[in-house]
Amino acid sequence: MTSSVNSEPWRQLPPTVADLIEPELGAVTEEILETIAREVPEYERPLEGKFGHGIRTGVAEALRQFVAQIRDPGAGRELGREVYVALGRGELRQGRTLDSLQAAYRLGARVAWRRIALVGRRAELDAEVLSLLAESIFAYIDELAADSVEGYAAAQSESEDLRGRRRRELVSLLIDEPAAEAADLRAAARAAGWRIPRRVAPLACAESELGRLAHRLPADCLVTQIDEIGCVLMPDPDGPGRGADIERAAGERAVVLGQACEPARLRDSWELAKTALGALEAGAISSDGLARAEEHLAGLLLFEGSALVGRIAARRLAPLDSLTVKARERMRETALAYVRHGGNSVEMAGALHVHPQTARYRVARLRELLGDQLDDPDVRFELEIALR
Repeated sequence: MTSSVNSEPWRQLPPTVADLIEPELGAVTEEILETIAREVPEYERPLEGKFGHGIRTGVAEALRQFVAQIRDPGAGRELGREVYVALGRGELRQGRTLDSLQAAYRLGARVAWRRIALVGRRAELDAEVLSLLAESIFAYIDELAADSVEGYAAAQSESEDLRGRRRRELVSLLIDEPAAEAADLRAAARAAGWRIPRRVAPLACAESELGRLAHRLPADCLVTQIDEIGCVLMPDPDGPGRGADIERAAGERAVVLGQACEPARLRDSWELAKTALGALEAGAISSDGLARAEEHLAGLLLFEGSALVGRIAARRLAPLDSLTVKARERMRETALAYVRHGGNSVEMAGALHVHPQTARYRVARLRELLGDQLDDPDVRFELEIALR
């Protein structure tokens, strides 16, 4: 009970105060409206139409509810809250912050107190009741302001949810098959608030990193999630400074940049970026900072064909299975150096950091194990795939 009294001081006012105030409500309403129109720049216009009706209703309802609360504090004000929640929503729809509405609330409270205090003094209310009345007016206005903040926040959340849905729909149209009609793309882009560029590049990242990545990228990027993967579409990726923007935003995060392309070819670029992100996270490819998918095509080929690579390795490297772990690893290193350097023992020695004679010895041992396989170019190709 103490908490309720402290937060709602009008509960301590005599109900007879409501009878004193009620006859003044019309005049107080008009003075508040005139003051708001004169002193709040955003509302400095005739209070007509839907806008004027909303402000006038808000002021009149606030005074009516205040008197009702003094008369019957137990009735609560849940039924009247929606007026002020709606005012908060309306400010967002008009593209304004809550600053103007909050200023109007403060002005309304001052005007109301000035007029009501005059009535109270004429009625010879004692100083304690007048003090409590002032406290009640400003506490009540704080509640109305809180209702409007709630409405503004709810509308903002709904707007962001809608914007997010529209952006996901647009990205789906851009990357899904079959390709969307140009007219459908234009309509979806307008709804999402995004201009379709001549060239675009996709960035793929972990969904958990998407917010931090997007926060550091230019505002014209299209940000969404696709199949639990973070997706950013960057317009004009080859433009001045854009590459530096991407590098700076990625930092040390696992981020993959797909190839810049026309929007009609975005699906292929996104699929490659998505595959490269999976390879990066699995350790199949490596990169210091931002990974460019086009620079890892061979690694991605092996990553995508890992099952086939495993079959090739089992077939071509089977002769090494009888060796000890250490010897097997040494022969694998030798075999890879052999196919990469065409059997040149000097170049192999440099790659293996051994003496050329040691390299020649290892090649001889390799031939004992693999035999004629080393002379067949197709087999050497398979060996390199398996060893990589």
